[in-house]
Amino acid sequence: MYAHVRTRAEERVPPSVALGVAILAVSTSAILVVWSDAPSVVAAFYRVLFTVLLLAPFAVTGHRDELRSLSLRDGLIAAAAGVALAIHFAAWFESLNWTSVAASLALVQSQPLFVAIGAYLLLGERITRTIVAGIAVAVGGIAIMSAGDLVGAGGLGPNPLFGNSLALIGAVTMAAYVLVGRSLRQRVPLIPYVTVVYGACALVLLAIAVGQGQPLLDYPGREWILFLAMAVGPGVFGHTVVNWALARVESSVVSVTLLGEPVGGSALAVLFLGEVPPPPTIVGGAVVLGGIYLTVRGRPSG
Repeated sequence: MYAHVRTRAEERVPPSVALGVAILAVSTSAILVVWSDAPSVVAAFYRVLFTVLLLAPFAVTGHRDELRSLSLRDGLIAAAAGVALAIHFAAWFESLNWTSVAASLALVQSQPLFVAIGAYLLLGERITRTIVAGIAVAVGGIAIMSAGDLVGAGGLGPNPLFGNSLALIGAVTMAAYVLVGRSLRQRVPLIPYVTVVYGACALVLLAIAVGQGQPLLDYPGREWILFLAMAVGPGVFGHTVVNWALARVESSVVSVTLLGEPVGGSALAVLFLGEVPPPPTIVGGAVVLGGIYLTVRGRPSG
């Protein structure tokens, strides 16, 4: 009865609206990270850990049977998606220490290209010409936005080749995360799926933080509030809603929609940080939104 009511309620939510909410939520991530003084891997760990803790009551009360019925194979694949997400976070954050923000952002946001290829080869998704055009336009917009970071930049970083490689790894692992989600969410309910994914992700990020010798507990109350905000916004209303949408929308469309994050993040930076973006960022943001519109419009019917 509960599952039936939940399913009917979910069917009333248009995926486009859900993705809009998700992109707005993940767009707050950059602001929260800037406000935090904690090491990036520690912030990422607590963001994911607190997301798991926030979802745990729902997993235990309303989804206990679904968790128990999760097959070992699906559980392992979901855990692999969590590992991919953790590697994405770690590789991308680390790339910023070695290459320019422009290069890192352009490379890590190339993930729709890998998703489109994987969706066609592995999942048999139809990729229309309009979707291909939308992906090209959106990625081109990201490249234009990245050019804005070069205005006034002091250099390309201490080791651009290494940093660029890390950013590319971040793109590939994000693509793997999206593709696995699209595959499993066809048959695995949302809460059991994200519980396993986020749990595995948190464990990997914890191992990385410990391996780097980062402090885990010695933080003021302000930091814990920021960690919780990262979990509520980018975690619950961001990635979790994205995973909900993956059961209903093609992975190539979802991956391009995620490119709205830097656009939303730039807009929020104006409001909360007083950072006025240079003209390339504004123009590129408009191009990204146009590419997202094309991609959504190009979804195959039926």
